[in-house]
Amino acid sequence: MKKTFSILSIFTLLIFSNLTINSCGSSEDTVSCFPDNPISVTLNLNLPAYNNLNQAGGWIYVNEQQSGTRGLIIVRASDTAFKVYDRNAPHICPDNNTTLEVKDNISVICPKDNATWILLTGQPTAVASVPPKTYTYNYDPAGKVLNVYY
Repeated sequence: MKKTFSILSIFTLLIFSNLTINSCGSSEDTVSCFPDNPISVTLNLNLPAYNNLNQAGGWIYVNEQQSGTRGLIIVRASDTAFKVYDRNAPHICPDNNTTLEVKDNISVICPKDNATWILLTGQPTAVASVPPKTYTYNYDPAGKVLNVYY
């Protein structure tokens, strides 16, 4: 009886410790260990480097200064709407293998655990229950200038 209780106690402790280590705590939209960096990016969509953002469904990675700790994924969701995702996985603490990537031009994946989201909407489809962190933007269609900020 005593041996069974000890094994059960150790097993319970290991499960609890593993959940605590892997979750890092969480809020509604990201884990609590998610980096909080200022975002300030201005893109002139008239430039060839940003040509993919001139049609719905087009996307690019942005890895310039003030684009977060791992950069951004910017997607043209429709004629007038964009999605701007942080490349840090929203559901697990950052490490070397948690930078989000676009796969097959239709989904966003986390290489660490294969969590996936729909590229155009950010809707989770596997593993994660929260969408990627998004940022606010202003778009001037006349000048084709996109400003992303946080």
